[in-house]
Amino acid sequence: MRLMVIFLASLFFSTAHAESYRWLQYTPGGIEARAITDQPACPAAQIDGAAATMTLRAEPDAAFPVRVCALAIPATASAASVDSVPLALPSAQLKRIAVIGDTGCRMKGDYVQACNDPTQWPFPLITQVVAQFKPDLVIHVGDYHYRETPCPGGDKGCAGSPSGDNWAVWRADFFVPAATLLEAVPWVFVRGNHEECRRGGHGWSRTLEPFAFDAQSGCNGIAKPFAARLPGLTLVVMDVAGAREDKADDAQAAFYHEQYQAIAQMGGPPVWLLAHRPVWSPGGKVGDMLLGDNKTLEAAANGRMPDNVTMMLSGHHHLFQVLSYAADLPVQVISGHGGDYLNPRTDSDPTGWVVGGITVKSGVNITGTFGFSMLEKRDDGWQLAAYDRLGGVLESCSMKGRDADCKPGAK
Repeated sequence: MRLMVIFLASLFFSTAHAESYRWLQYTPGGIEARAITDQPACPAAQIDGAAATMTLRAEPDAAFPVRVCALAIPATASAASVDSVPLALPSAQLKRIAVIGDTGCRMKGDYVQACNDPTQWPFPLITQVVAQFKPDLVIHVGDYHYRETPCPGGDKGCAGSPSGDNWAVWRADFFVPAATLLEAVPWVFVRGNHEECRRGGHGWSRTLEPFAFDAQSGCNGIAKPFAARLPGLTLVVMDVAGAREDKADDAQAAFYHEQYQAIAQMGGPPVWLLAHRPVWSPGGKVGDMLLGDNKTLEAAANGRMPDNVTMMLSGHHHLFQVLSYAADLPVQVISGHGGDYLNPRTDSDPTGWVVGGITVKSGVNITGTFGFSMLEKRDDGWQLAAYDRLGGVLESCSMKGRDADCKPGAK
């Protein structure tokens, strides 16, 4: 454990400029290799031992003095590497899926996290723990970029940290802590509200956005849903980063309603819907009032959630939550406890909650604990486990169709 702490401390305090980052991610066209480099050309790549040429995705500029490169990987490929570093291709059998979200270190006005303290910002540790589980896939449910304003003078907790939508922040908030896990397993990336164009959207659009980079504007607009087709499972990624939460926006609701209709034709069942903002899910409670459900998405999804969707995976709320509804709706899983400030503690048993007119039949609500989630395939469904930042089991749920049966501390 001591060696782990020393290693993590080196991540926080190192000022050396990383030469490159490499990973595989799902895009609308299939699997794609990506690379970030400070060198004058894209790195060399190989597919099944033959040389392959990466194409330039994004040119360097003042805020992002690095190149971003891409290479489509054929579904038939058995090996791929970038800069002579092997990258993990998708598994023929999907057995274990890690889910993390809301991972960056908060620096915004008076809300300042101790980014230099691995107990206060544990995302680098969490990525190392997740890697030990050897998942077949990692899903990030959004919100990577959090260092929006400068660290206050004299604050040792974040001293030396960069701020703004630039490479220095994206490097510190995501790419340095995630580097080992990026190379070890394919990823699916979901856009969060922190990746809207007015916040961290320029870095998102250059590096992780599944669609082609809009070089003219420097930041991609709202993306259409796309499907990542896996063995026996379809993941549909939906961009709801800008969905208004406090009240229903009629124009947005109509737009998202069309997207829900499109999802009905995109695969499965089963289909898991990946969207950063959840629908019928509260992030907190004041007295007897549940807060934080999304009024716009409720208006769009009410009576229109596609039948092929069995599970919704989200972040946005900084907690772990599983909600199974009395109505015939997909199970909602929230895994937004990956690094940023956690939501205040509230009820652990959500049974009987009424959210946007929808009653919660059963579930679990874990607050005040950093961690991640892991889905493991079973003969009759999936087993979902919530882990703390050190890999200790907090909760386990048996997921069958649109139902979840949860038992504290069981695996």
